[in-house]
Amino acid sequence: MSDFIKKRARNEIFDLKPYVPGKPVEEVQRELGIDNIMKLASNENPLGPSSMARQAVGGMLDQMHVYPDANCFYLKQKLAEAYNYDIRGILVGNGSDELLKLLAETFLNPTDQVVYGQPSFSEYEFTATIMGTKSIKVPLIDFKHDLKAMLAAVTPQTKIVYICNPNNPTGTMVSEAEIDAFMAQIPDDVLVVFDEAYSEYAQNPAYGSGLRFVRAGRHAVVLRTFSKIYGLAALRVGYALTTPDIAAAVETVTEPFNVNMLAQVAAAAALDDKEHLQRSRKVNQEGKHYLYKEFEKMQLDYVPTEANFIFVDTGKDCKDVFEKLLRQGIIIRSGDIFGYPTFIRVTVGNEEENRRFIDGLRKVLGA
Repeated sequence: MSDFIKKRARNEIFDLKPYVPGKPVEEVQRELGIDNIMKLASNENPLGPSSMARQAVGGMLDQMHVYPDANCFYLKQKLAEAYNYDIRGILVGNGSDELLKLLAETFLNPTDQVVYGQPSFSEYEFTATIMGTKSIKVPLIDFKHDLKAMLAAVTPQTKIVYICNPNNPTGTMVSEAEIDAFMAQIPDDVLVVFDEAYSEYAQNPAYGSGLRFVRAGRHAVVLRTFSKIYGLAALRVGYALTTPDIAAAVETVTEPFNVNMLAQVAAAAALDDKEHLQRSRKVNQEGKHYLYKEFEKMQLDYVPTEANFIFVDTGKDCKDVFEKLLRQGIIIRSGDIFGYPTFIRVTVGNEEENRRFIDGLRKVLGA
């Protein structure tokens, strides 16, 4: 690192922990010379995008020389209709990651604090650190958010509390009743961000969205994404529902043209494809129950999930398991980055992918 960077860069950048993405297929191909590679590391939809979304993108290819709508009006309008919500309270971003960063830029100061569960989505710490804000990490209990402990961690300096529900990487959820109790006690001057990237996969009837608090005018934000169940991860589209005044404040720090045209039209079309949504849920439900049974046959402990991935204890060094699966062309996430050195996180794939993963894992574990 040069003296110029050491002396002139903001001190906060030296505390950043870069996001660790799932290993790209292309990188494995280059490193190992393997062609038949299967990626189950980034919680992508194995069905791919909706045919309606593909068709919408195809119809816009001749317009790529034109700047996109900076306000994402038609996509916001579709979302407002889908949720029966005020369009003024809807934000659209370059993935929900950008929206998290925009929220940090809007609200956080170096004297503030944020509270979230540990482990959870790493962007909460990343965006807080950029702003020089202190992160208060509250350990999970039984792989689940401890909302009582999170509430107890709130101080007069707390500006934002993040609740990832279902939680990444564990797949667990907090119930509607638990959220109600939490929201009944949280100070009104604390912004509660419900990160619901995997909410469409949740099957438990006790699951509850934070959207009802947004509708009630509480200081809350619900984040959702088109990257997961809608299969549009490559296009990067996230959205938020919040109060109109919070949305207006966030828009003051938003870059113009932050969501590209193809992403906007694909997301709007994907909202109309109810069949693709239902089929994606069905494939996920069938896949996770198959994986549960196979893990039980191998006597492996796993965390029952409300998302499209499973956190499973291999009983072995997860980095070794990761490398050995990689050499079979199977990419998963190792749990050491989340503080669980024997766990792996695996995306629920289609039937063929799930069977290949289980065959590979049996070879690795000698099961």
